[in-house]
Amino acid sequence: MKQGLMPAEADDSKPHATAAALLPPLGGPANVVSVVACMTRLRVAVRDRALVRAEALRALPGVLGLVEDAESYQIVLGPGTAARVAPALERLAAAKQAGQAGQAGQDRQSGQAGQVGQELTAEALAARGAALRAGQEARNATPGKLLLRRVAQIFVPLIPALIGCGIIAGLGGLLANLRWLPELVPALTAVASGFMSLIAVFVGYHTAKEFGGTPILGGAVAAVVVYPGVAHVDAFGQKLSPGQGGVLGALGAALLAVLVEKTCRRLVPEAIDVLVTPFLTVLLPGLVTLYGLMWVAGEVSSAMGGFADWLLAHGGAAAGFVLGALFLPLVMLGLHQALIPIHTTLIGEQGYTVLLPILAMAGAGQVGAALAVYVRLAHRTSVRKTIRSALPAGVLGIGEPLIYGVSLPLGRPFVTACVGGAFGGGLVGLLHQLGRVCGATAIGPSGWALFPLLKGNHGLGEAVLVYAAGLLTGYVVGFVATYFFGLSKEQLAEADRA
Repeated sequence: MKQGLMPAEADDSKPHATAAALLPPLGGPANVVSVVACMTRLRVAVRDRALVRAEALRALPGVLGLVEDAESYQIVLGPGTAARVAPALERLAAAKQAGQAGQAGQDRQSGQAGQVGQELTAEALAARGAALRAGQEARNATPGKLLLRRVAQIFVPLIPALIGCGIIAGLGGLLANLRWLPELVPALTAVASGFMSLIAVFVGYHTAKEFGGTPILGGAVAAVVVYPGVAHVDAFGQKLSPGQGGVLGALGAALLAVLVEKTCRRLVPEAIDVLVTPFLTVLLPGLVTLYGLMWVAGEVSSAMGGFADWLLAHGGAAAGFVLGALFLPLVMLGLHQALIPIHTTLIGEQGYTVLLPILAMAGAGQVGAALAVYVRLAHRTSVRKTIRSALPAGVLGIGEPLIYGVSLPLGRPFVTACVGGAFGGGLVGLLHQLGRVCGATAIGPSGWALFPLLKGNHGLGEAVLVYAAGLLTGYVVGFVATYFFGLSKEQLAEADRA
């Protein structure tokens, strides 16, 4: 049995068993403050980081990787699994007695013994990856980067709905193109578009929640952005359009609402707080949104879409090369989710984001690099086992297990993986420049999991071909670059001594 694994007790379901196994290395139930599920990860905030046994977490069956930042432990479980395990972990943490924290402390002491191994073993690479993570965490706990992470957290809960609606929209488009079941197409369009038409409300709700306001008041203010009646509002000689400003307008409106609410909580007497604070929190930001913020956010949203189109239309190959090369470092730092508002804005403006298929090429380079390491280190069975276990997740676009378990600790393979991503992104960008646009109707998945969400200006079939060509390029270049340049002479000599 893996270190830290516990029986599922009264419930033998897989999510419950996984949650039960996670609790001891997290320091016990009393150490868990909050659990939030995103697309592939559990974000667990703890009271005492010293009680957390990171190596034991990584060793658990089903745990694909672990990312530590200044605010939480991000446990990579894979698409769908994180959403199922989160409520089970919350229930277990609430049900267990706080006295189990002492036993968890004893587990932590026993789990710290004997982390030794040669330089090219899975254990040594895991330890080196943990050290690199710790250094990155210290360097990246700056106010600006922490703010970006908080903004990204607003959009993380929306990802499942974006994926579901994106796939439904793709299915509706496919049926329309094939002229199959024409009576069903309008229904699919309505189901897919309902969420997107009200996404501003959800953004406002989660913005207020993330920044310490009342969530429902944030949603109420953001609802102004999508209310059809704004078409009758004359803002400085111009009529507004429902949805003008999109998610950026909703984000700004909710932030204003949080500011007004917190000010009112300090200044308004308790006797009238229940009436005055909600009134002012909705009224003042609502008027500011109508008479300024919607127009400004609309201009910014349009500019973002126009710039993305211009960039890829005039310098697609170069832009794709740079974007594909830089995305893995962003994933390593946990900052890639700061791009979620940009993707969401592009989807709202154009129906798809042209950036995501290019950025997804970084994962292809990572897979190619890992395969090359697997071939070159033929005698290092523990490293090859790590690669075999992490490759399926990597093919589906979950890169953390390969990053922290293989390429980053080895050093050079991380760079050569970026090279593979650069060439894959460069090809997709070049094809965009030649008029073959490939975009994604939702965010979250990448790798092979992105195929159902693709959309292009020449139909789904061509978008699939463009994306597949980019993936193949990333795989091949990542493999070749890593095979010839990814391992030093010393590393290869040590591997041969095994």
